[in-house]
Amino acid sequence: MRPARLLPLIVACALFIENMDSTSIATSLPVIAADLGTEPVALKLALTTYLLALAVFIPASGWVADRFGARTTFMLAIGTYLAGSLCCAASGTLPELVAARFLQGSGGALMVPVGRLVLLRTVPKSELVQALSWLTVPALVGPMLGPVLGGFISTYAHWRWIFLINLPIGIAGIWLARRYIPDLRQPPPPLDWLGFALSGGGLGLAIFGFSTLGQHLVPTTLAAGCLGVGLVALAGYFVHARRHAHPLIDLGLFRLPTLRAGVLGGSLFRIGIGATPFLLPLMLQLGFGLSPFEAGLLTFASAAGALFMKTIAARVLRTFGFRRILVANAIVASAMLAGYGLFRPDTPHALIIAVLLVTGCFRSLQFTSLNAIAYAEVDPPRMSQASSLAGMLQQVSLATGVALGGFALQTAGAVTGTPAHALVNFEIAFAVVGLVSATSVLILWRLPADAGAEMAGRGEAGREIAPQKAEQRSAT
Repeated sequence: MRPARLLPLIVACALFIENMDSTSIATSLPVIAADLGTEPVALKLALTTYLLALAVFIPASGWVADRFGARTTFMLAIGTYLAGSLCCAASGTLPELVAARFLQGSGGALMVPVGRLVLLRTVPKSELVQALSWLTVPALVGPMLGPVLGGFISTYAHWRWIFLINLPIGIAGIWLARRYIPDLRQPPPPLDWLGFALSGGGLGLAIFGFSTLGQHLVPTTLAAGCLGVGLVALAGYFVHARRHAHPLIDLGLFRLPTLRAGVLGGSLFRIGIGATPFLLPLMLQLGFGLSPFEAGLLTFASAAGALFMKTIAARVLRTFGFRRILVANAIVASAMLAGYGLFRPDTPHALIIAVLLVTGCFRSLQFTSLNAIAYAEVDPPRMSQASSLAGMLQQVSLATGVALGGFALQTAGAVTGTPAHALVNFEIAFAVVGLVSATSVLILWRLPADAGAEMAGRGEAGREIAPQKAEQRSAT
C-alpha cells in the first residue's frame, strides 16, 4: 500500500478506538447509570469530562510532538488511553468513572492531534482532502460498531466490557506506530506555561460549571462560580496571548479567512452534532422504551451514511467547491438534526434509519470540508499551532453540545412540568441544538467563492494537479 494511504490508516487505529468507545458509552448511558446508582442525565459528565480533557491538553500536543518526536508521543498517547480504559472498567461510582474518563481524555488529547499533524506535515496540500478521507474511513467504522456493540454488551453482558474490547486494537496501533510513523520533530519555542494554565484552567472550569448547572451534583453557586471564573481565565488568556512572543495558542491564525471560517463556523456546527450521541440514545431508550441493543441497531445508520460519503467527498468538493458545500450542507444537516425530535415511538424504524443514514451523509461531508478548509492557507511552520487550535475548539464545541443538550432537556422539563425524559422535552432540545448548528452559516457564507480551490482540485490549481496525479498513477 502507498505510504500516503498507509499513514492515515495507522492514525485511524487511534480514531477507531476513540470513536468506538464514545459511541458505545453513549448508547449504554441508562444501563451504566442504573448500575452506578445515578440519573442518566447526570452521566453527561462522563462524556463532557472526556471532551474536557481533550480540550485542556490538545493545545500542548503540538509542542510535545515537536519536543519529543511524533512517533514517541503517539505511542505514549495510545498507552495512556488504554490505561484510562482499564480504570473505566474498574470504576464503581460516578466520580471514579469521571476521573477515569479524564485520564482517557489526556491520552486522546495527544493521540489524534499528533496523528493528524503527521499527515499535515507529510502529505502535499493537493492530496490532503483524499488523505483526510482515508484517515476517517476506518475511524468511522468505530461509530458504526459502537452503538451496536455497546448496546449488545449492555443488554446481554456487562457494560464494563465496553472499555476492554479496544485493548487489542490499541496494542496493534502502538506496534504499527513504532514501525511506520516517522519521528518528526523540530525545535519548539519555550512552552507557554501561563497560557497553558489560563486556557486549560479556563476551559475546564467553564465547561464543568455549565455542565453541572441545575444538576444538583454540586451546589448551584459553586457551578456558577466555576463558570464565571473559567470565563474570566479565558478572557485573561486573550490578553496574555497578545503580549507573549510564543503563545500556546496562536490567536493570530484567525486572521486567515479559511481557518477562521473552518474553525469558528465548524465549532458552531459541531455544538449541535455533539449533542446527538447524548440525546438520541436517551430518547430511544427512555422515551421509546427500546433496549440498548435495539437503540444501537438504529443509531448506527448515521455512521454508515458518514462512511459512504467519505468515499465520494473529494469528488463532490471538486465539483461544487468548498463554499457552496459548506453553506448548503450546514442548513440541510441542521434541519435534519432538529427533525430528530419529531420521531415518535410508532415511527417506523425503517424511516428512522433512512433519516439517520441521509443525515450521516451530510454531516460527514461537512466535517471533511471543515477539516480540510481550515488548513488551506496555513504554512508548514504554523501547522502544529493550527492543528492544536482546531483540535481544541472541536472538542470544546462537542463538550458544549453535550452540556447544552442536557441543559435544554432539563430546562424544557421545568417549563413543561414533565420529567426530563418526556418526549416533548426531546423535541425542544433537538430544536435548540439544530438552531445552534444552523448559525454556522453566518460565518461560512463569508468564505471567498474560490476558497480552498487547490485542495478541491478546481480551477487552475486543479488543472495542474490532475496531470501530476495521472503521472503518479502511471508510474505505480
